Amino acid sequence: MCLIALAHHPDSPVVLRLVANRDESHARPTAALDAWEDAPDIIGGRDLQAGGGWLAVHRDGRFAAVTNVRDPGLPTPARPPSRGDLVRAALECDDPAAWLGELADGGARRYAGFNLLTGDGRRLWCLHRGRERITLERLPAGLHGLSNAERNTPWPKLIAARHGLADSLREGRWPDDALAVMSDSREAEDARLPDTGIGRTLERRLSAAFIVGQEYGTRATSWLEWRADGRLSIGERRFGPNGIMLGEHQLTLATPSLPSVS
Repeated sequence: MCLIALAHHPDSPVVLRLVANRDESHARPTAALDAWEDAPDIIGGRDLQAGGGWLAVHRDGRFAAVTNVRDPGLPTPARPPSRGDLVRAALECDDPAAWLGELADGGARRYAGFNLLTGDGRRLWCLHRGRERITLERLPAGLHGLSNAERNTPWPKLIAARHGLADSLREGRWPDDALAVMSDSREAEDARLPDTGIGRTLERRLSAAFIVGQEYGTRATSWLEWRADGRLSIGERRFGPNGIMLGEHQLTLATPSLPSVS
């Protein structure tokens, strides 16, 4: 993923609502939202080149999503493992808290920069692997956003996505209004662009929530709703070159009721 907005309310009947965009080369082979053939308890889209994922859930009641960190100066090992592998590992590891702790203690340096969002609904963690530090935090209740920097870094598209999600929930138009914001292809004004070291032209192009291009752009828009009774809905819209919609799919799962907050 490259843009995520989420509302996390662990004490409410709906503990998590989330919208997200995945930006990628259109040539990279991808499988649509479905159960993974070699891991049928995992539901999500799949990167067929490296075998990992970008956003997925587990039937036993777990969620994970990953974004890359955009920083040309971030030291990266030669031939690092795919960051999509983190999604599967987060869903299948025996003890998520311990596994995340190992990554935070230095294991994350094996990968290029990333943000990993994962949890069991009641508890959500965000692990950031950046240039200066690796941070692991348990997310407080409320609205949050992730893009290609640390959590809630105020890039224009992150602010817009977070506001769009909030408006969608307040006005009772979930997920339609949130998805509308995620489909906005307008670029930010130059004065509001971040400087991540890739040049003004590319910063401008990547500033849109929905990136339209022949070779690179938004490939998928996903949304998720997770209820305390265990009912979990996940949907995906798929797009080809120049933003042409290729299809939409939605699934509802009956996961275990969520554990109490601790």
